[in-house]
Amino acid sequence: MANPFSIKKSLEGDLSVIALEGFLDAHTAPEFEKAIQSELDAGNYRIIVGCEKLTYISSAGLGVFMGFIEEIREKGGDIKICGLTPKVRQVFEILGFPALYDILDDVPAAVQRFAEVPTREV
Repeated sequence: MANPFSIKKSLEGDLSVIALEGFLDAHTAPEFEKAIQSELDAGNYRIIVGCEKLTYISSAGLGVFMGFIEEIREKGGDIKICGLTPKVRQVFEILGFPALYDILDDVPAAVQRFAEVPTREV
């Protein structure tokens, strides 16, 4: 496989952390989609997506973020994005993601942002 992709999931207190690595494109987006869906199925609506090791994202990858955000926010949760490399950050900025999502430097900053905003009970 020329462009490997992997997902690592962990917990940071009551927050789900999904760390992405490699190329997120049309071939790997379904794997990312399954990872988020499994968090929702488990009742986890407060998600941090760590992108420190994400080297490329296509429109299919960006579509995964957009496909879940409404449902997650309706359930009182959110997705925080952190650790974007300059190349990947540029893609997010061109498409206006900073207006829709909190984009933070790292996981601790994302955890802190969640702490600043109390969870809404639904």
